[in-house]
Amino acid sequence: MKTNSIFLYRSILLVLLAAFGTAFATEPSASQEGEASYYADSLDGNKTASGELYDKTRMTAAHRDLAFGTKVKVTYLRTGKSVTVTINDRGPHVKGRIIDVSGAAAKALGMVEDGHGKVRLEIIAE
Repeated sequence: MKTNSIFLYRSILLVLLAAFGTAFATEPSASQEGEASYYADSLDGNKTASGELYDKTRMTAAHRDLAFGTKVKVTYLRTGKSVTVTINDRGPHVKGRIIDVSGAAAKALGMVEDGHGKVRLEIIAE
């Protein structure tokens, strides 16, 4: 009887470990790489999805999934420069892009002349 209880306990433990391991493996990554672009100056003053007005001089960005208010470190891989932006809008609306940064962020990253480029995103705070 004692042997059966130990076997049952170990079996349950293995199933639980496997289940938790799978859950952790499917968690969204805290970093992401892909193509970025930036807002046109003509959008300055337009309402964002969060309700804030877009201000091209602030360090903000649009992302499809991250919660509004999330702080993200954006590194432009071509220049190696990084900025911290706050997510306050939804987008980008161009296929294959992962983030749209404000004009100020694009300037600090050195991507204005390029128009778009490959970046790495790292979540700093949610």
